[in-house]
Amino acid sequence: MSQQVLKGNLLVAQGGGPTAVINQSMVGVVLEARRYAQVERIYGAVHGVEGIVNEEFMDLTRETVANLEAVAATPSSGLLSTRVKPTPEFCKKMFESMKAHNIRFFFYIGGNDSSDTVRIVNEEAQSQNYEFRAVHIPKTVDNDLVINDHTPGFGSAARYVASAFAGINYDNRALAGVYIGVIMGRHAGFLTGASALGRVFEEDGPHLIYFPERPFIIDNFLADVKNVYEKYGRCIVAVSEGIQDETGEAIVTKLQDNVERDAHGNVQLSGTGALGDLLVAEVKAKLGIGRVRADTLGYMQRSFLGCVSDTDQKEAREVAEKAVQFALIDNLDGSVVMERTGDYAVGYRLVDLKEVAAKTKHMPEEFMNAEGNNVTEAFIKYARPLIGSDFNPGAKLRAPMVEKILNK
Repeated sequence: MSQQVLKGNLLVAQGGGPTAVINQSMVGVVLEARRYAQVERIYGAVHGVEGIVNEEFMDLTRETVANLEAVAATPSSGLLSTRVKPTPEFCKKMFESMKAHNIRFFFYIGGNDSSDTVRIVNEEAQSQNYEFRAVHIPKTVDNDLVINDHTPGFGSAARYVASAFAGINYDNRALAGVYIGVIMGRHAGFLTGASALGRVFEEDGPHLIYFPERPFIIDNFLADVKNVYEKYGRCIVAVSEGIQDETGEAIVTKLQDNVERDAHGNVQLSGTGALGDLLVAEVKAKLGIGRVRADTLGYMQRSFLGCVSDTDQKEAREVAEKAVQFALIDNLDGSVVMERTGDYAVGYRLVDLKEVAAKTKHMPEEFMNAEGNNVTEAFIKYARPLIGSDFNPGAKLRAPMVEKILNK
């Protein structure tokens, strides 16, 4: 006897920090779901989990394909997002709202905290014997979801960071000095490592790269900068916002009397230029170098319009389509993960939500050099396909110099 087909409404939501391709996943859910007669209406939750509790549902069944595709090519969260970290009680309210609207299929696009939310909601549905399919769709520019080879959003953010530092390299070469760029990444240094992807020649920056996975010792940092500056007459530094000292304390907290935290209890790292200012002050004071500048790349990394990886776009769409297929064809719950095959392709599979929920992946040791101040060729090989095609690292003049006459 065949199993009865589950029918009802479908809900898709977006949570956490936006990316340049998160709308590809949202649109992937909507367009793939339209192919199945068992899906009666397709809703989008405005402002993520908050919108679910408040019943703020947009009827995406009524959206045109043309506009969906236009939104798919637009950065940030088309359904708007939230930083609320749901408690078990909040998740119960989410479930009651979905139950009232006959939501039978739930897709949440987000990071590790979002996958944990899906897990809690799904367990509540099971406890009430409510037929329900819940699937987590991966997303994060930090690239820190376990099991996944990489995550949608990272490739485009990495392309932006690589492009930015390639440009900074030419600027710094023209007017030499020390430049420090602070890059997103609380616990994982993948995005900071991407700053190296635009290097062509041995003398190109960034010359130094620092990760949250390795202790940041200020004296070692100053010695590194001094050595590079003496060798090249300039120095470009890429540093993760989440760098920590030997005790695990974030370096940026050393500058703040009142540490601001988000809803998840995390120290606010991106909303300040304090880390860059600290490092600039140290270099000026200890090394006596006059031209020292710092930038905090901030939100531009994750939502810069016009700097998007085509590989990232394609995979963000595919992972959402696979999520719908797992739920509607295979009748399964879980988290979709991306696995690398060959050189270069990806495959998708579903894993138990508990395997991904609230866990963090870190940069593998083989991606960082022994000194902890640069990436290895293994990282370059890993990351380069993810930033997409037609990446332009720029060029420099190669013509010979004319022989001097007056100042031989």
